[in-house]
Amino acid sequence: MIVVEKKRPRSRWRVGAKQWLTVLPYVALGFAGTFVFVLYPMVKNILVSFQDFSIMPNAKNAWIGFENYAEVFRDPNKKFLIAVRNTFLNVLATVPINWFLAIFFAVLINAKFVKQKIAFRTVYYLPIVTSWVVVALLFKYLFADGDGGLVNFLLHKTLGILPEAVAWKSHYWSAMIMIWLFHIWKTVGWGMVIYLAALQGVPKDLYEAADIDGATAVQKFWRVTVPVLRPVTLFVVINLINGAFGFFPQVYFITQGGPMNQTQVIPSLIYMEAFNHFKIGEAAAMGFLMGLMVFALTFSQMAKFGKQRLF
Repeated sequence: MIVVEKKRPRSRWRVGAKQWLTVLPYVALGFAGTFVFVLYPMVKNILVSFQDFSIMPNAKNAWIGFENYAEVFRDPNKKFLIAVRNTFLNVLATVPINWFLAIFFAVLINAKFVKQKIAFRTVYYLPIVTSWVVVALLFKYLFADGDGGLVNFLLHKTLGILPEAVAWKSHYWSAMIMIWLFHIWKTVGWGMVIYLAALQGVPKDLYEAADIDGATAVQKFWRVTVPVLRPVTLFVVINLINGAFGFFPQVYFITQGGPMNQTQVIPSLIYMEAFNHFKIGEAAAMGFLMGLMVFALTFSQMAKFGKQRLF
């Protein structure tokens, strides 16, 4: 009688350790980059926010607790509160428009009657790869004061819609509209490309069934396309929200926070406080508060849309 000895099963820990050691050479560089450029700056920023920090060599950075956070809210000019208001206005004004234009252009380009799909994809995506400085100079020319700006020339001189030329950067709402248009035009191509790729996976039989039921193009868009692309929409919306919170070149290159710091957003205010006024501790406190806002908003959106229908 032959006795076959059963092999002892290896522990899950040993199997997992072997798998990690196998892939570690391929992911080590990514882990190192994450630690150096993400985790370390994040932890350092939190520590700096609790210190009377100085950039001078060998300076004693005294631990002052929550004093920097208190100074942020004690500011008589309420610069941080204005920046928070503008940041949330950016989210409310740009995210819905950006989302709708992205999916609308993607569906339009993906339609059967559109022939030059590659050309249209290139045209819509071109602003994404164009430098922020170049686009900012373009918008400064478009919205220049007086009739020298193209927008004023068209709306005032040509069409007569405006009774007089608008000084776009001299008024709060006109400056904010200018910033929002700048952001939407620069970033809408990103969402369009994401949706264009996702549309390739939508089952054709859904549209054929909708055609049999006599659905119009608008009904197919809202009843078939949008629900099927729900996971992609969650990804796109969350990234659009994060992008709207990260307004910096939109403000820095266009209005520099004017008029009278009324168009400042949190990132541009952090930059100004840190590198113009050298209030490093207060700038770090603003950065940490902004991080908490982004995390809370993103987490709430993921929790909400993970259980309910999106649109």
